[in-house]
Amino acid sequence: MKQDDDDWAVFWCSLLGEILLDDVPAGQRRRYLKDLSQKEVALPNGRRKRVSLSTLRRKVRQFKKLRIAGLKRKPRTDRGGIRKGRRAMLERAIQLKRQQPRRSPHAINKILAHEFGRTIPKATLNRHFRQAGVTRKKLADPQPVIRCRWTRDHANALWVGDFSEGPKVFHHGQAVKSHLSIWIDCHSRYVVEGRYYFRENLDILVDSLLRAWGSHGASRELYVDNAKVYHAGALKLAAAELNIHLLHRPPRDPPAGGIIERVIQTTQDQFEAEVRAGHVLTLEELNRYFQAWLHADYHRTLHSSTGQTPLERFEASTRFRRHVKLSDVLEFFHVHVRRKVEEEFCDVRVNNLYFAVDAKLRGDRVIVVYDPFSTMEEVRLKSLHGEFLGIGRRYQRERGAHPQPPRGPQSPTPLDHSYLKLLEEQHRRQQQEEAAAGIDYHQAQQRHLWSFSSFAATFARLLGRRGGVSALSTQEMELLSQVHQRHPRITRRLLEDAFEQADPKTMVVIVFHLQNLLQERSD
Repeated sequence: MKQDDDDWAVFWCSLLGEILLDDVPAGQRRRYLKDLSQKEVALPNGRRKRVSLSTLRRKVRQFKKLRIAGLKRKPRTDRGGIRKGRRAMLERAIQLKRQQPRRSPHAINKILAHEFGRTIPKATLNRHFRQAGVTRKKLADPQPVIRCRWTRDHANALWVGDFSEGPKVFHHGQAVKSHLSIWIDCHSRYVVEGRYYFRENLDILVDSLLRAWGSHGASRELYVDNAKVYHAGALKLAAAELNIHLLHRPPRDPPAGGIIERVIQTTQDQFEAEVRAGHVLTLEELNRYFQAWLHADYHRTLHSSTGQTPLERFEASTRFRRHVKLSDVLEFFHVHVRRKVEEEFCDVRVNNLYFAVDAKLRGDRVIVVYDPFSTMEEVRLKSLHGEFLGIGRRYQRERGAHPQPPRGPQSPTPLDHSYLKLLEEQHRRQQQEEAAAGIDYHQAQQRHLWSFSSFAATFARLLGRRGGVSALSTQEMELLSQVHQRHPRITRRLLEDAFEQADPKTMVVIVFHLQNLLQERSD
């Protein structure tokens, strides 16, 4: 007899002593046991819990039948083995582990819950996996890893994105690193968005995605790296809102990202090598040359895997385009920061900018909400409990003038960027030729008269923005996207006429005249 069994026998004798010794009248025993079941007691194993009424009654019956031996715990006959009713579940779990050695207990329990309505503790699963010799190490999975099919039958089905370190650029008198954020269409290898930035963080990721969504709509799937920035909650919410399936590259599994890595390698060999051979460029210059290389060279070069140019394949296989309302998506990426309203100036400071707020908020702690992709002319203020308090508008505190930083030394390589300038000129001629060719009205009957990307690029050119669509802000892209979506009969000639009539020549005024011309045309 084990000491543990004796302890439990003593516990039941102590708990039920008055009943067992017939100290409780027969008519009160039922009430006595019911009251006892409502009390929390200390068990021999150290736990505290209530003992059910059925258990108490069973112990009384066992004592009357077997005396003290009836109160001892019966040893388990299946100790160290499989409990009754779990054998089928464990056999199924072992089968699932054999099928996929990398399958986790969490994933296996998901399947078991679906098939059996129950789960098995992780520790129990792992113990039986060791006993059955189906651990990941012992299985040593001889089969190749089953991968997703990294191709699609049409464009805008799957986009693949990644960051890459780019050439150094000239910024505030110093040469600093740039970072390339790039998104490609898996089917065509067309770069739906590519741009260099100073940083590599969530704000940059979102900015590049918004530009891609504004130009080409939303894809069905996004395949990204496993880095922390790609697991941001805001990105997941935005993808869910747009009904986009977000896929992450498995850790320590480079082959799965081979497509985007190949495009980045081509960019480094053909474009960035030319950049590094010459003088250090500004970020604006780098992006302008990059857009020229993409549209004049890469997109028009025959791809060895597809047998087509990325541009031809992308345009020929775009079966759908899902419009994205950027303003709604931006809500998921607004930044919330906690600030105290400065008592003397009655303002808040965000990103070294000052915003004047209502005087009644002086000295209060507030939540400042702002769009990181805007010019930040104003911010929203909320209480710590989420109540809207008002708008803070940007203003300039009195401060002394700061001299401009001196221009740093030039790169020791005295080469000019003749090749990049040639690409830029070629890209300009292509745009002119496309403008002179007019519109294929037969094709326009099937789709929009004028693609959004071409519409936005023409708008940027008329405004004198160097770099095409990449020179537009996300707010400007949103405005143009709404106009383009609302007016499918827009033509290049109408836009140019609206530009001539506009005074001043701002985007809002041009859009106003463009809408008037469209209305006159419909009348």
